[in-house]
Amino acid sequence: MRLRLLALPLCALILAACQGFPPTVVYVVVTATPNPNDIALDATRDTAVTLVAQAGLVAAPVNTVMVPIATATLGATIVLTPAATAVVSAATALPPTFPTPVIAQITVAEQLFEGGRMFWIQPTGQIWLLMTTQEGTGEWSIYADDFVDGEPDLDSTLVPPDGRYQPERGFGKLWRESEAINQSLGWGVTPEFGYVSRYEYHAGGSVDAATGIYTPGPGYHILFSLGGEQFRFDETDSTWRLGDGV
Repeated sequence: MRLRLLALPLCALILAACQGFPPTVVYVVVTATPNPNDIALDATRDTAVTLVAQAGLVAAPVNTVMVPIATATLGATIVLTPAATAVVSAATALPPTFPTPVIAQITVAEQLFEGGRMFWIQPTGQIWLLMTTQEGTGEWSIYADDFVDGEPDLDSTLVPPDGRYQPERGFGKLWRESEAINQSLGWGVTPEFGYVSRYEYHAGGSVDAATGIYTPGPGYHILFSLGGEQFRFDETDSTWRLGDGV
């Protein structure tokens, strides 16, 4: 999905993904964090924040619980190279051989829907789909963004109700091609907008006390909405929830 914003500067990007565990390591060389004020949006940041606030921030629950039609590609970790270690938190009580949490700034796109929301994750080119099953929590699925420039941005025959939006480009393609997603998410309650978010990955697993050997396991991701909400994505059960509680 091509965002209508300036690309987050990356010196080099090598991406890999796998299913199951141990996690695949994805190396990302990150330059200095871009100034969010330099990002060009179709609408102003204030307008986007206003739309998010008007939507109530947390999308209304729906009665239909989606059965994912694609397998989430979990266990993918973003690891910063030594050139960018300044943005990795050194304050940790983890065992010496346990992976240090990854902390970085990444470019994302976001859109709120009647029954959830979508995030587009720029470093991996993935769409993270959040279905709301009850207030502040729900199901999390991951899909590849396979939208190609030249394909229709949207379906002109679909006319949303007043105050609602048809998702476009990558979001729209996923939304239109899956009846389960379409019915569960409903219409967009904001347009799509892009920004820079703090991102964290906390690895799971354990360290053998006798040998010090680390055994990988499912971890969790942290991402923030444009409105400042913190989302936690758990690889253990493919769920998301608002807030920073463990």
